[in-house]
Amino acid sequence: MKKTILAAALSLSLAPLTAFAVAPGGSSCGWGNMLFDGQKGLGIHLIASLVNGTSGNASFGMTFGTNGCSTDGVLTYGGENLLQTSEFMDDIAHDIALGEGEALDALALLVGIAPEDRATFAQVTHENFQTIFPSAETKAEDVLKAIGEVMKTNEKLAKYVS
Repeated sequence: MKKTILAAALSLSLAPLTAFAVAPGGSSCGWGNMLFDGQKGLGIHLIASLVNGTSGNASFGMTFGTNGCSTDGVLTYGGENLLQTSEFMDDIAHDIALGEGEALDALALLVGIAPEDRATFAQVTHENFQTIFPSAETKAEDVLKAIGEVMKTNEKLAKYVS
């Protein structure tokens, strides 16, 4: 189960392909959108995205205002936050309490912790479990905020917190 969650976390870079979002450059940006205009479905969206990405035409279009692209729109994301899923939060709480585990490794990866600092991340979060999870009802946003605050207090981890 944890490997599935880790795989899902690693595949977050694919989330924009399937999310209900305003695409970078607008909903009509790029040759892929031009070629498949009026069609719908996951397969068509993936192919259009592939055409736009592999040829670089959407990036070119956003830069120069061509290919149906514009950077005037506001980007949006309507998907679910991975950390909001109760199962993942339970796994993170469990691993932080232990000071190790695949969910904690996945969280370190998502937060951007370099491999050489992940043991410190695991130790610091473990030592501050009560600060990070003050109650069983703690929300994901509060967990992330608390982890950030805890990281600020550690010399090695402070560099990861803006």
